[in-house]
Amino acid sequence: MAAETPGPSAQVAIPENLELISFGIGGQDLCIDIRMVREIRGWTATTHMPQTPEYVLGVINLRGTVMPVIDLRCRLGLGVTEVSSRHVIVVVQHEDRLAGLLVDAVQETFVVPVSLVQPVPPMDSPSDNLFVDGLISLEGRMLSRLVVRSLMPEELQLAA
Repeated sequence: MAAETPGPSAQVAIPENLELISFGIGGQDLCIDIRMVREIRGWTATTHMPQTPEYVLGVINLRGTVMPVIDLRCRLGLGVTEVSSRHVIVVVQHEDRLAGLLVDAVQETFVVPVSLVQPVPPMDSPSDNLFVDGLISLEGRMLSRLVVRSLMPEELQLAA
């Protein structure tokens, strides 16, 4: 009996372009993959949860789903946000987990070629690159592309 020859291997399509959404936090320009964004909503007061990290503002009920709201400025080590009605919650989803990211303002959605994403230069501490996986130079500004799954640590995965 002759051995079958394998057919052509399935090729994984590598996207040529990325669709991103940008937002500002304390003068920093940041962005994430638009596919991670479930919705954008105005500031909603949170219910504080005891024994949570400083960057977890509390939880909100999003149409029957309780999810944590993360002060992204604090999570990234840029200080604590003094929340006002002008702040925005970007609801993100990674796999089956939801979280709200508190940002100063959403700026725009845009498409860039993958080739524009530059690697993060080596830093002294390995944790420096934990939240950022690429840099994009666009129209005279530098955007840091965030890794959504890294913003939601293990303790929030269980709560969400």
